[in-house]
Amino acid sequence: MKEIAKPQAGEYAPYTIMYIGLLPDDGLVLQHLQDNLQATKNFILALPTEKLAYRYAEGKWTIKEILVHLSDDERIYAYRALRFARNDKTELPGFEQDDYARYSGANARGLDDILEELTAVRNATLSLFNGFDDEALIRAGVANGHVMSVRAAAYHLAGHELHHINIIKERYL
Repeated sequence: MKEIAKPQAGEYAPYTIMYIGLLPDDGLVLQHLQDNLQATKNFILALPTEKLAYRYAEGKWTIKEILVHLSDDERIYAYRALRFARNDKTELPGFEQDDYARYSGANARGLDDILEELTAVRNATLSLFNGFDDEALIRAGVANGHVMSVRAAAYHLAGHELHHINIIKERYL
C-alpha cells in the first residue's frame, strides 16, 4: 500500500486532532485503514446481539447506528478528498451527523448487511487513496469552513473509526 505522511497542523480542522492523534506517524495510514476494518468487524461480531441496539444514554447512537455513521462519514470524506485531489476549489458544506444517524434505518438492518456496506466503502476508499500521487495528497480545500488536505482526510477516517470503537468499549460494554 502507498505510504502517506501524516498531515501537519493547518491541514485539518483543529478538533480533528482527536482522530489524527490516534494514529502513529509511520506513513501507513492505508494499512491501518485495512487492518482496522478487520479488527472492527471481529470486535463487533463478538458482541452479544442485544448490545447492537443498546444506547448508553438518551439520544446516544446504538452500535448499529455508529457503524452506519462510519460508512456515511467515510463516503463524505472520500468525496471531499476526491474533489480536493482533483484541485476543485469549491468550498464544500458540512453535514449534520445526528440527522444522518436518525434517518439511517440502521437499527432495522441486519449486522451482516451493515458490515458488508462498511467493507465495500472501505475497499473503495483504499482504492481511491492508493490512486492519488504525492502531489494530489497535499492538495487541500475547504469543507465545513475548515481547510483539509487530501492526506488529512485519510488520517481523519482511520482515527475516526478508532475513536468510535474506543467509545463503544468504554460506554457500551
